Amino acid sequence: MTSFASGRSDSPLSADDVGKTGFLRRHLLVLIAWPLASLFLACALWAVTLRALNNERDLARDQAFTTASGLAGAYAAQLRHSLQQIDQMLLSLKYDWEEPQIDLNLERQRRKGLYPDSSQLYASIINSSGELVTTTVSKASQEWQGDQDYFKRHRAGMEKGLLISAPETGATQTRPLIRFSRRLQQANGAFDGVAIVTVDPAYLVTFYDESRLGRDDFVSVRRNDGPLLAAKVGQDEDAVRIFYRNDPIFPSPSGILVEPQEKFQDGQPRIVAWKKLDDFPLVALAAVSEHQAYAGYRSVERRYIGAVTVASLFLLLCAAIGMFFSTRLAWRRQQAEEIKQTYRLAVDAAREGFYMLRPILDSKGLAIDFQIEDCNERGAAMLGYRRADIIGTPLSSIYDEDFLSIALIELRRGLELGFYEADLRVDARSRIHAGWVNQRLVRSGPGLALTMRDISDAKAHEEELSTLANIDALTSLPNRHWLTRFLPRALELSADAGQGLAILFVDLDNFKNINDTLGHAAGDELLQAASIRLKSLVRASDHVVRLGGDEFTIVLEQVHKLEDVTRVARQIVKSLGEPFTIAQSSGHHVQASIGISVFPQDGSDGETLLKHADIAMYAAKAAGKGRYHFYQSHLSDSLVLRINREQALRLAIERDEFVLHYQPRVDTATGRLSSMEALVRWMHPERGLVPPLEFIPIAEDTGLILTLGRLVIEKSCAQLAQWKAQGLPVVPVSINVSALQFNEGNVREILAACMDEHGIDPSLIGVELTESCMAGDDEKVSGELDGLRSLGVKLLVDDFGTGYSSLSQLQRLNVDVLKVDRAFTVTLDHGEEGKALFKAIVSMADALDICIVAEGVETAEQLSVLQALDCDEVQGHFVSKPVPEGEMAALMLKRFLFPPAARQPAAMPI
Repeated sequence: MTSFASGRSDSPLSADDVGKTGFLRRHLLVLIAWPLASLFLACALWAVTLRALNNERDLARDQAFTTASGLAGAYAAQLRHSLQQIDQMLLSLKYDWEEPQIDLNLERQRRKGLYPDSSQLYASIINSSGELVTTTVSKASQEWQGDQDYFKRHRAGMEKGLLISAPETGATQTRPLIRFSRRLQQANGAFDGVAIVTVDPAYLVTFYDESRLGRDDFVSVRRNDGPLLAAKVGQDEDAVRIFYRNDPIFPSPSGILVEPQEKFQDGQPRIVAWKKLDDFPLVALAAVSEHQAYAGYRSVERRYIGAVTVASLFLLLCAAIGMFFSTRLAWRRQQAEEIKQTYRLAVDAAREGFYMLRPILDSKGLAIDFQIEDCNERGAAMLGYRRADIIGTPLSSIYDEDFLSIALIELRRGLELGFYEADLRVDARSRIHAGWVNQRLVRSGPGLALTMRDISDAKAHEEELSTLANIDALTSLPNRHWLTRFLPRALELSADAGQGLAILFVDLDNFKNINDTLGHAAGDELLQAASIRLKSLVRASDHVVRLGGDEFTIVLEQVHKLEDVTRVARQIVKSLGEPFTIAQSSGHHVQASIGISVFPQDGSDGETLLKHADIAMYAAKAAGKGRYHFYQSHLSDSLVLRINREQALRLAIERDEFVLHYQPRVDTATGRLSSMEALVRWMHPERGLVPPLEFIPIAEDTGLILTLGRLVIEKSCAQLAQWKAQGLPVVPVSINVSALQFNEGNVREILAACMDEHGIDPSLIGVELTESCMAGDDEKVSGELDGLRSLGVKLLVDDFGTGYSSLSQLQRLNVDVLKVDRAFTVTLDHGEEGKALFKAIVSMADALDICIVAEGVETAEQLSVLQALDCDEVQGHFVSKPVPEGEMAALMLKRFLFPPAARQPAAMPI
């Protein structure tokens, strides 16, 4: 062998040495490569694992936030529904108590099943002295309530609406209770007691879906100022109460945050979501334990860390063994397979279905099918297979051609975009055993990684909440909230298609009579029957909506001709005009007044179209009800003016802007003041004194005359009491009662209550009735008049001669005074015929022993004729115009009201 440097063989190397050197060299490289490769792989594995764990933690946190927010929203919706029912019960109690004609007896109503015999919820009435009057509790305690905070607040007028008290335990109670209360008041606004619905705190949470709460989770309801009202912890009735150490305050309407452990009594941190109730001063809370929320994540973390630790140790072990024993490569592969199997177990334990799909391409490179290269057990189970049976199977062997074509569209989109995610409703032809799935497609090399998660429960919950928000509970029709969301899109589609759209505003006439005579249950039954009829009259593409009360809206889409809208309106009027069978009896009639607006000519947006349809409906009512009317622009001014006047009148009654003026009646012969008539006037804060002709017809049309009439009675009695207290020589006051008041049948009760409250002698009160009041059922009219006469008040017939009274009717009804209409007084100046007619009336009244009053006396000549005809009393501007209470007091002191020239000397006895 020659030397590489000089050509001599100084220290020659054998072939074995060279081989060993190469082997050592190669082995040294292997020795260096193994630890470097192992270290690199270990670092990469830890990086991937930590990133995956971080994603898992974020996912767990997001899911916990979603769960807490969903719990709070669902609980708030259910709680609002329960509170609305409680408040509706309170309003019903308040209404029944404050209506004098209703004898409120809760014990009897409970026995008849109108209230539940439950220890968790009961109703009570406390009078103004703090004593229990009536209750739905079978064995009620008579504990005095006058010292209770809620009672004092209502009595002091500090609470105008619903008051929700914090849970408290009374002297005779064994557990804390929550009181919902409203102030009761008398007709004059004076405090008359408290209506209470008492609720066990458990009542506000027992109806909740407890299966969704973890062991340390809770839901609760608090007042906005902090105090706890009720709560539910986990699913265990005996769970430890783990609430806030101090009452929290949540400034925003809704939100979610992580509360530290020191906030709670059990020292556990929680994710807390809250939602304040719109209509009540309460906030609904849902708290999810962080420990339980991250339990799944910690389990995954332990598995991943364990697996990665094993893998790291394995790599280090492989590096050591590889440096010395290259023959152990097979053993290292076996360990790698074990790690792969560990990963497989982790993937199979996941909630999502996982698939690796390889596209099968045609000659043009288009994916015509996909083969399942791999999946986890969850994914195979979602398709109804085992994993071993589905690996390598093309989708075309699982699905028929029609459904495969739909699936291919989604899969090709995933290949094209690289990432695609969507929530999908599962087609009935699919093999997926779920209603809704979340599908995520990620391109992986030439194929696709597909994950599917069953979200059926979450979607069902969303649909339930949507139904609660958009469907009317009574009729199952869409409600006003749905309509406000639907109309903008419907109008946009109609505009794009160049088609018309019609809004029909339907109001049921005479519905109030059904409610008043048969009760609210019968009214609800009528509304349900009416909604069924309305649905049957429109196309499947049209929509019937209940706005509330007895008002419905119909949206007709794809309108080509106004004749089509007219045809539908006629059918509705005809159908709703046919008798209904309700409350197990038939023959109940209502009518429909319909206002119609059409897009685009009557408005370009939903709000305008609804307003114009409403205006047209008022025009239909004004034209006689039971008909339809299309919107016309000239209707707006007059109807809007009427609506504004009606609203102003309602507000005026609420603010008590009415005063009384008094017009004297005097003895015809002497001019002595004998009585006076109370006349209502509206003292408008801006317009001043409004004449009665501007508001009395509106009050009668809208039914506000009932409230206004009660107000006149109360003010008349209060004024008489004030005059008596001032020592004035008071004379009787006659009060006008409208036909609607008289037919309601509660005038006697109102009069009796007011006279009793102010200590008024019945001889100082007269009731003026028009002849139309007596034109109804003879037996009913006689009964009402007998009830008034039993109070000791006088009965007067106002504007006599313009109605339908007959001599026999006057004799039967036994009235005290006839006020002859001013039309007869005017004729006294026009010849003997008028005088003869008036004398006939006087003669008839004398025969029946009825006092005659001539109305509208304007001149001394008219007075002179009436004196000659022996008319008993006169009233009119010649004597005095209606005057305020101060001027009337002066006239009572004056006593004689005729001018000296008109006064006749009193007849002297023989």
